[in-house]
Amino acid sequence: MNDHFTDIFTETACPTQDQLLAYVENKLSAAERHEVERHIADCELCSEAVEGLATIRHKEQIPGWLRQAKWDVLQKLRKKTRKKRKEHYYLYIAIISLLILFLAIAVFWLYHFTSR
Repeated sequence: MNDHFTDIFTETACPTQDQLLAYVENKLSAAERHEVERHIADCELCSEAVEGLATIRHKEQIPGWLRQAKWDVLQKLRKKTRKKRKEHYYLYIAIISLLILFLAIAVFWLYHFTSR
C-alpha cells in the first residue's frame, strides 16, 4: 500500500495510531504515557481520537477496521480515477470522430468542386 496513506498523523508531531491505541489499552510505559498525555492536552484531534478509541469495546479489532477503512478509501479513489479516465476516453473518441467527419466532408467538397 502507498506509504502516504499508512497513517494520518505522519505529517504532524502527533502520536501514531498504534501509540494512541496502546495508550487507550494501557500498554505504554510511564514515560511514553506521559508524552501522549502531554500531547493530548494540546491537540484537539488526538484528544477526540483517544475519546473515540476509549468508547470501542473490542479494541483488538481496531487495526483490522483501520486496514479495511483505508482499503475502502483507496478503492473509491481508484474508482473515481477510472471514471475520469473513461470520460476522457469518450471525449477523445468524440473529437476524433468529428475530425474524421470534417475531413470526409472536406474531401467530398474538394472532389465535388474540382471534378466540375
